[in-house]
Amino acid sequence: MEVTHNNNEKNGNFEAFIDGNHAGLMTYTWAGEERFIIDHTEVEEAYNGKGVGKEMLLAAVDFARKNGKSIIPLCPFAKATFQKHEELQDVLVNKTQA
Repeated sequence: MEVTHNNNEKNGNFEAFIDGNHAGLMTYTWAGEERFIIDHTEVEEAYNGKGVGKEMLLAAVDFARKNGKSIIPLCPFAKATFQKHEELQDVLVNKTQA
């Protein structure tokens, strides 16, 4: 699985590909310069249950960690995944500002 990242000063996305086929998309919007809001995650039906959403979320976490950014997970998938995986919670806004 390959996850690409597109970013500009207002928003961006992480896009997943499996064998060159589009498998999923996770979009975000910047909330200031230090944090971004994950607002939507979608996985193509053919790739449901293959970890596509989690791989995109891991790419977002990696990006946040490497760039000193925080994440606000508004998307239900992202929110649930953060709740299940405590090891990812260091990038959440309420954790970094506590």
